[in-house]
Amino acid sequence: RMPAEDKSRVPDTMGFLNLLCIFNIGHQNSVFVLYEKWSVKMNKMIYLDHAATTRMLPEVLEAMTPYQKEYYGNPSTIYEFGEKSREAIENARAVIASTIHAREEEIFFTSGGTESDNWALKEAANLYRRNHPGIHGHILTSPIEHHAIIHTCQELTAMGCGVTYLPVDETGLVIVGKAEECIRENTCILSVMYANNEIGTIEPVEELAFLAKKNDLIFHTDAVQAYGHLPIDVRRSGIDMLSASAHKFGGPKGVGFLYIRKEIDLPSFIQGGAQESNRRAGTENVPGIVGMGKAAELSHRRMGEENRRVKKMRDRLVYRIMREIPDVKFMGNMKKRLSNNANFCFNGIVGESAAILLDTQGICVSSGSACSTGQPEVSHVMKAIGVPEGLAQGALRFTLGAENTMEEIDYTVEKLKYIVEDMRKAAV
Repeated sequence: RMPAEDKSRVPDTMGFLNLLCIFNIGHQNSVFVLYEKWSVKMNKMIYLDHAATTRMLPEVLEAMTPYQKEYYGNPSTIYEFGEKSREAIENARAVIASTIHAREEEIFFTSGGTESDNWALKEAANLYRRNHPGIHGHILTSPIEHHAIIHTCQELTAMGCGVTYLPVDETGLVIVGKAEECIRENTCILSVMYANNEIGTIEPVEELAFLAKKNDLIFHTDAVQAYGHLPIDVRRSGIDMLSASAHKFGGPKGVGFLYIRKEIDLPSFIQGGAQESNRRAGTENVPGIVGMGKAAELSHRRMGEENRRVKKMRDRLVYRIMREIPDVKFMGNMKKRLSNNANFCFNGIVGESAAILLDTQGICVSSGSACSTGQPEVSHVMKAIGVPEGLAQGALRFTLGAENTMEEIDYTVEKLKYIVEDMRKAAV
């Protein structure tokens, strides 16, 4: 830890790193030598980046271990050893289906949210073209989607599909009233995320699903940030397809699922064997699926209590930052947002530099800008909601988890205050 006299603040010179990030990213590594003696690599780091990934729950690891060591049989085989793996997969499928009020046969296991999103969009476009030979489909989505959606839409555009990005307000909410105006004769799918990964805004999913149904469109939602944190009922909400990823709710990395309503004859995305009812080829990741099932069970059982506790910490973080740090804007919708998300834009700093300096104090957060090219690049989400570029460069995202404490929140605010102050002084 820092010597007692140094604990109150970080060095005044650290704003220099901000300038280097703006003018010459190549020198960042050499600057860290200057900060080594001030670095606080605590025994227990403060992890405030749960939107990026979460710690695997111990119960999840325990559930997975037998299928990594003892029951390693291929679930496609006919003998009893392989049957144990197959039973484990179906048990997990049943658990996950129950959490979103779906049928078991509507849950298809994938490698994660990105694959699920790709499958939903690309094969919805293929389904439309199969039913309308010679005509490319048209996709409706929002400009604040995860890159798994944005980049897939760009690829589909290059293949001849049309894509329209629905307008959003300054908090990131899709403007439903204007969405219907964007529907064309060949529109085949409306895809809008359940909750935004950067600013935490929860979208009007039920209204959008109703609009899709009214116009005979498939409605897909990327629920990677929402599943395991918000109650979801695909039947009541009218959701046709839903993507989720295990590592966002205490499960392992490299596994997720796509819910596909039974009535939708979506083509398979990966060709090969007959796994997943001939819809997704490839030997199943049995330990990962088992782990995801356990994480789904635990996250939904603990959801209410954990959301209340995390929201209290999030609200304290927001209150202190808005009261104690000048020239800062809180991003996203104040009411319709994930309980663990707090996103701020600090005027006069570069978010990525601030995130690096917070890391020297043992605090893990995410920035809304990236300066890997030598110039700060503003997040597409910030651009879409109309944040001025100079302000958007100072974005920082804090996403809390159940293991965080009020003491960690207070420590984080104290360090952040001095970092922002010093970076602003150095930039003058």
